[in-house]
Amino acid sequence: MLGISAYLTTESMKKQEFYFKKVSEKGFTSIFTSLHIPEANPAVYKERLQELGQLAQKYGMELMADISPKSLQYLGYTWDNVEEILHWGVTGLRIDYGIEDEKIAQLSKKMKVALNASTLTEEGLEKLKHAGLNFSNTEAWHNFYPRPETGLGLENVQERNKWLQEKGLATMAFIPGDEKLRGPLFKGLPTLEDHRCASPFAAYMDLKEIGFVDKILVGDVELSDASLEQFSAMQEGFFLLRAKAYADQELTDVLTTIQTNRFDEARDCIRSMESRQYGLMGHRSAKPFNTIDREIGSITIDNEKYGRYQGEIQITKRSLKSDEKVNVIGKVIEDDIPLLPYIKGGRKFKIRWV
Repeated sequence: MLGISAYLTTESMKKQEFYFKKVSEKGFTSIFTSLHIPEANPAVYKERLQELGQLAQKYGMELMADISPKSLQYLGYTWDNVEEILHWGVTGLRIDYGIEDEKIAQLSKKMKVALNASTLTEEGLEKLKHAGLNFSNTEAWHNFYPRPETGLGLENVQERNKWLQEKGLATMAFIPGDEKLRGPLFKGLPTLEDHRCASPFAAYMDLKEIGFVDKILVGDVELSDASLEQFSAMQEGFFLLRAKAYADQELTDVLTTIQTNRFDEARDCIRSMESRQYGLMGHRSAKPFNTIDREIGSITIDNEKYGRYQGEIQITKRSLKSDEKVNVIGKVIEDDIPLLPYIKGGRKFKIRWV
């Protein structure tokens, strides 16, 4: 599941409706908001949370709210009647501290509950289980980390998430945005420190493929259209790789079709199955051109000196030496290089020249 974050400290929720509509059309189905941000004005909590709930319902998205005892008071509720918040469009609460196990268990029978994935212990989970926790309505959420150098390490998150999933809990982690970052530091809001300066889609693929994460949310306020295009492409079943062109448009246009990495996946490169099998180059002869060193992410086409291999299109997964039989016609941008290992045999991809 994919999701975004929306904060009550920013402009009116109505002004953000266009963004909610846009992401919902790209396959995002969850919204997270926080009700205990120190710099927030609690006087606007109720009105804006209700606005946000209405928009979540309008676009068919769940709405999870991070809540504390103090923020609960601002809304005019207690733990005994907090389920009334469901009428606003809120579908669940992330609970970190200040509430008894029995109350958490009771809430899990009425709404979705998110526990702190990083601090949950075997003993604590057993107590919640004994109290009657509804595991099917409970998730384990990691925090995001606004301050650089404080994000989590991948190995620790992998180990913890495997344990949480074994216990029957779905896991969630955050990735950074790249259009509008949240203050006061504006340094991204990732769960993993390695993702602080990563592109949102590359961070998403890490969590999805090797992070044992079931739900991935953007911690920052907004994604760029370029990133949303990559998420949309994945929903349609292919990777969208952005690249710089070194050849003329007539040649590079050939590569804008959806292609497939061969099922017999090569160690050193992604090999377009369509490039030779379906003759993307047609009957044109590929003359030697720009036969330079092939840095990682180089997009190449075998020229006429390669005989029957002429016309094969590849993307290098590691740096390779120059070859007079191989033309370098472009290069994947640095932000998308981390995606290359995930284009396994049989996976589809498409080049967008930038």
